[in-house]
Amino acid sequence: MCYDVSFTVDLKELADYFPDMIVDGQLELNFDTTHIIGHSYNNHPILFRNREDGTLHCRMMEWGCIPFYVQDMKTFSKQRPTMLNARSERILGDSKSYWYKIRNRRCLIPLNGIYEHRSVAPFKHKIPYFIKPKGQRIFYLPGLYSVTELPDVETGEVIKRWSYTLITRSANDLMKVIHNDGDNKWRMPLFLPEELAKRWLVNELKPEEYKLLLDFEMPSEELEAWTVFTVRSTKPRPDGLAKNQPFQWEGIPVNPEIAA
Repeated sequence: MCYDVSFTVDLKELADYFPDMIVDGQLELNFDTTHIIGHSYNNHPILFRNREDGTLHCRMMEWGCIPFYVQDMKTFSKQRPTMLNARSERILGDSKSYWYKIRNRRCLIPLNGIYEHRSVAPFKHKIPYFIKPKGQRIFYLPGLYSVTELPDVETGEVIKRWSYTLITRSANDLMKVIHNDGDNKWRMPLFLPEELAKRWLVNELKPEEYKLLLDFEMPSEELEAWTVFTVRSTKPRPDGLAKNQPFQWEGIPVNPEIAA
């Protein structure tokens, strides 16, 4: 699954991709977060179509969907880690899942890259990688979003909580090499080329086209990946570079396009 991402973007850059975008609320112009941890449930700028007039909007949403029926966040908190990612196979194929219920609340998550970890013997700890589509400074991962009304813990006022999930699918050959261990091994985000990502947000997406998008597998040669220094540790890099910059581990090729 995918729980670690990178987003270092000027908001004006998003407007270059989506010139008709309407910004909801107050958003910072510059986002400079080389590492975002899903389990922190932080806010992130998300693109979506307004359900009332069909216009394209951008607003901050929390990573980790809060179902619209949740009334007690304290009780729900134990379940929330399972809402960070949505399996593409369940969105249209499992009518009992929450993802099926919100299948028409589609959104795009702008990113610069994702992080994934690879098990390599005899290393005790997994080796982290930074992965992104080739030639794209910004790319957009498809997701689903939810809007929930909950009381503010301090004031008791009922407020709307906007939250989202990131869609994953079975891994391509490259990602099978990298994401090769754990309960959710051989999974990857649903990478889409720019034009298909834009199709994800059309107002009326026909079921057959929806399925084609969910089934799309980004070819391995369209992704680039390199080893990086420890991602989740607060330990500073010995070379002083950012977390998403290449780091050479002894005995590990920087580029993972090798036999598993």
